[in-house]
Amino acid sequence: MPEFYPSIGEAIGAAMQHNIRLAHGGEASGSDTPLQVRHLPHPSADPYSVPGMIARLTETATPHEVAGIIEEFNGALVGALPQLTELVAAAADWTRARLTFEDPHHNPAFETWTRLAAATRLLRDVQEELEVAEEMVAACPAEFSDPKYRDEVPALRTRELLSDVIADTKPPAAQNPEADRQRAARASSPQAATQRATPSAGATSEPPATAPPPRSPRTR
Repeated sequence: MPEFYPSIGEAIGAAMQHNIRLAHGGEASGSDTPLQVRHLPHPSADPYSVPGMIARLTETATPHEVAGIIEEFNGALVGALPQLTELVAAAADWTRARLTFEDPHHNPAFETWTRLAAATRLLRDVQEELEVAEEMVAACPAEFSDPKYRDEVPALRTRELLSDVIADTKPPAAQNPEADRQRAARASSPQAATQRATPSAGATSEPPATAPPPRSPRTR
């Protein structure tokens, strides 16, 4: 199973570790851990991963496409945000099992639980905000506004993904990001699902190789 770099810092650290091991004849000084090969797939390889959804959520996306991406991210069954919320809640429950109140002046376990519990509540608040935003996206115009209005509010995306800065990770079949975005949007639309369920007599029964699997239905 391939491993992934979650951040640019870890990728740089792994590259430095690799160079050190090469300098020592394949072994890093003071470490007996074997070097693990890591793989960074291009976002187009999985349109429903978080990098894939970020790549699809461009300024040219339609309101319908944006609402669908928010739904995929915030879906109660397989959404990335609910899974992250459960992960933080699990960490809080781990700390809860180690709580003691014998020393009122020193209780690091309780302080840790307090922060993790607060983070869990904030993530659940974010889920609720995204549910409202998903319904409101439909009222947004599909056309671009005058650029002068964009200066009134700040841009919020500040962190680059590795796929944004490493050019050679793009596979040959994904040279056109706009075409990939449109393909993913068509495959996730209700019309595409209907066409897949009731193919014409002359159509083949196999779906296109480039179309991603349909997303799971959302449960509120």
